[in-house]
Amino acid sequence: MKKLLVTGASGFLGWNLCQLAQQEWEVYGTYLSQPLAIPGVTLLQADLRDFQHLKDLFQEIQPAAVIHTAAQSSPNYCQTHPTESYHINVTASSYIAGLSADRQIPCVFTSTDLVFDGRNPPYRETDPVSPISYYGEQKVRAEQEMRSRHGQVAICRMPLMFGTAPPHASSFIQPFIKSMREGKELNLFIDEFRTPVSATTAGRGLLLALENAGILHLGGKERISRYDFGRIMAEVLGLPQAKLKPGRQQDIQMAAPRPPDVSLDSSKAFALGYQPLSIKSELAALRGKV
Repeated sequence: MKKLLVTGASGFLGWNLCQLAQQEWEVYGTYLSQPLAIPGVTLLQADLRDFQHLKDLFQEIQPAAVIHTAAQSSPNYCQTHPTESYHINVTASSYIAGLSADRQIPCVFTSTDLVFDGRNPPYRETDPVSPISYYGEQKVRAEQEMRSRHGQVAICRMPLMFGTAPPHASSFIQPFIKSMREGKELNLFIDEFRTPVSATTAGRGLLLALENAGILHLGGKERISRYDFGRIMAEVLGLPQAKLKPGRQQDIQMAAPRPPDVSLDSSKAFALGYQPLSIKSELAALRGKV
């Protein structure tokens, strides 16, 4: 089988992707500081911010394709640590695009729906970017840098994602589930809308993108608030709902500004064969796993 390099294998999306990709690829995954084991996957420690280290890694593995999921993906952290997060979110991404171009291999990059300001949803690939946080700005810059260095890079703008998680990472639902099971009050926004998908679905989209350069939105088929998502999740997973409360963005102080509605129009990906299930179906598949 051909070799696939997945950066960020210890992160939520990368961990799920590595397991999925094994069906068709010999998978190599990188991690920075959290060693882990994924059966059937070769894991390598790598500092992607170090160009020479990265160049040596490409030489050692000789990948036939790269999917770059490694990132500092916390908008609040990026807002308070802009220089530190820039190095992994932008500089490393540029390095990876350049090294992929040198070898003339497909390169897929995981961007975000937060490249938009949330004022004119749903967003298509052709809509102008308008980030309102440092994280969004860094992803826009990374998109631009990577496309300038590699003509065949695929930019995948990812939605909110959920699913099973590795030991040192989580999706947005893990803290929700913990609070519900412990009977703690959980306030979720009624005025923030996304188009979420499971990590498994997202991973299939990323593998599809290896053959589809350009910009691709990988959102789900349903626009939903965090509060309504929480209600469906509680119903499907059998979690107590008594202390699930509606809240508003303006009532919570966060370091990074949050756009109100970054729902993605993913019609282009659907036409290529990307087929997210309903949120209820995606959640039902997680019973007993989260």
